[in-house]
Amino acid sequence: MVSEAVQIITGGLLQGSVFAIVALGYALVYRVTGVINLTQGAFCVLAALITYSLERTLHWPVPLAVATAVVATVGYGLLIGAAVFVPALVRLPPSSLLMVTAGLLTLTNGFALVFWGGDPYSLPPFSGEEPVDVLGARVSTQGLWVAGTALIIILGFWYLFTRTMLGKALQACAENPTAARLMGIDVHRMALLAFALAAMIAALGGIVVAPIFSLQFDTGQMFSILGFIAVAIGGMGSFIGAAVGGLLLGIAKQLAAGYVSSLFSEALALCLLLVTLLWRPSGLFALGRPRRTDVRGEQHVHAPIVRLRGRGALLFGILLAVTIFALPSVISDPSTINSLAIAGILFIAVLGLDILMGYAGQISLGQAAFMAIGGYVAAILATNYDWSPLMSTLMGALVSLICAVVLALATVRLRGVYLALATLAFGLVVDALAIGLRGITGGPSGLTGIPSFSIAGFVFDTDRSMYYLVAAIVSVLLLVLVGATRAGFGRALMSVRADRMAAGALGINVTRVKMAAFAISAVLASLSGSLYAFYFQFLSPEMVGTARSFELLTMLVVGGAGTLVGPLFGVVLLTILPVIFQPLALYKTMVEGALLVAAFRYLPGGILGGLALLWSWSSGHISEKSGLLRQPASRNAR
Repeated sequence: MVSEAVQIITGGLLQGSVFAIVALGYALVYRVTGVINLTQGAFCVLAALITYSLERTLHWPVPLAVATAVVATVGYGLLIGAAVFVPALVRLPPSSLLMVTAGLLTLTNGFALVFWGGDPYSLPPFSGEEPVDVLGARVSTQGLWVAGTALIIILGFWYLFTRTMLGKALQACAENPTAARLMGIDVHRMALLAFALAAMIAALGGIVVAPIFSLQFDTGQMFSILGFIAVAIGGMGSFIGAAVGGLLLGIAKQLAAGYVSSLFSEALALCLLLVTLLWRPSGLFALGRPRRTDVRGEQHVHAPIVRLRGRGALLFGILLAVTIFALPSVISDPSTINSLAIAGILFIAVLGLDILMGYAGQISLGQAAFMAIGGYVAAILATNYDWSPLMSTLMGALVSLICAVVLALATVRLRGVYLALATLAFGLVVDALAIGLRGITGGPSGLTGIPSFSIAGFVFDTDRSMYYLVAAIVSVLLLVLVGATRAGFGRALMSVRADRMAAGALGINVTRVKMAAFAISAVLASLSGSLYAFYFQFLSPEMVGTARSFELLTMLVVGGAGTLVGPLFGVVLLTILPVIFQPLALYKTMVEGALLVAAFRYLPGGILGGLALLWSWSSGHISEKSGLLRQPASRNAR
């Protein structure tokens, strides 16, 4: 029993070393810029795949292949850092920068998919496959390489920040960017340097991990998430916290796998994160002196929002309704009708996300979790207990509502990246449960035999009938939500989004408004998940997993957040185009990431905002006088 415990803890320490390496890169970028860089995991996989190609395909010597892969990854990091990350630091708030790095993560995953495909890859161990005995535990020699790399990186950080002038300059940028700038330090260059160093750390970690893990193009998302969790447990910006957080996460996962079940190790480890967030949001080893905020940084506001008003709104609504209901009569291709029905279903979930993020200003990276809850509850009740699809859908919405209220109450004190992390953790817990509860959900293979949706005996079992059902639901939802957002509720949401302290001073119950937005978002996502399951007559964790949450986020931002109708452009664009251009389907992931980055960088109002700008330019004036468009003024307008 003792030897088994030693073996499990040793395995946890080695696995935790991997998480610690990724977390150290997070800590470095956050310490210098105050931004969470989700691209870290993608750098790991990119370097490992380059090493594989150089060593196994071109037969380069291992040291040369490793050195070249590290240099190439750092070069890629410098490229996207200089082109996207550093310029965005000047004009976007940390919450938006978090989503920009999510776009860079997706972009890099898509880049890897195009060049290496979807097959798994692994490198041979550096020192043979024979394990060695360490304190009574059998450890692979590659595990020692991982632990040694983590130790060297930690010592390198210590030396850099305590013994070099460069480290002191980085530290100055972290503590007070304005003062550092006055001292002659190029803050933006230091930010780019931190981004490149983080890429180098991730590259080294990915290469030494490659012989242990089977790596695919999207494995970087897993590394990014686990490294994010590790640094959140340990403390943002703390190198010691990042290392300890990674080790604790690895040990927790191994203990859960060894003594409970490997199916639930992910869920139990994520519960550790949620407990840490609720007990000590800043992390177990948070820095004693928090990073100061620049006066300029405090002036960041959300992207301007374009809204339809008056007669223009009425005309646009009529045109949109006629277009939606007339499309099936002019489109004969069944695959296009199928894609339009899917787009409508996903748009329902994006509508909820728009209420939460676009109107209330609350970041959520776990919207698909409520799709999963609603979809699985409805599908299980309809399939195993002969409930009607309508009643099953309503019960799924009720369960999602309860979960949303509990999560909102638990995270009411969290804001910004901490709230995003909590919603991400919740989504990952739901993913893990959907996979682990094989007897209920079907596990990774999914749930089959789900009936088609039906109401009062009418079965929506064709693409065309489902399209009309979804179109009717979307139309009703838009009418209700447009009315609600233009009433007192909408004004309360926008007040909380603009300045929660000022909203509270005006008598608005900020907590209640935020919980209402969260509840609406969850119920709409649940409805979307239920319709998704009934339409496909099948539901698997992959269909409603964390990757779906990032996709919904991309659709929202690309279409135009805070507009209700704007996200429809993003949903249709990302759903229909891959179907129309089948030969280019391989590039879908890369295009999604590029669109998310470009939307934040060049088109913060989304497609709808861009169309509004084109209208204003073509008409020669802002059409507020005619009642067609209104663009709320920024607090910083001069």
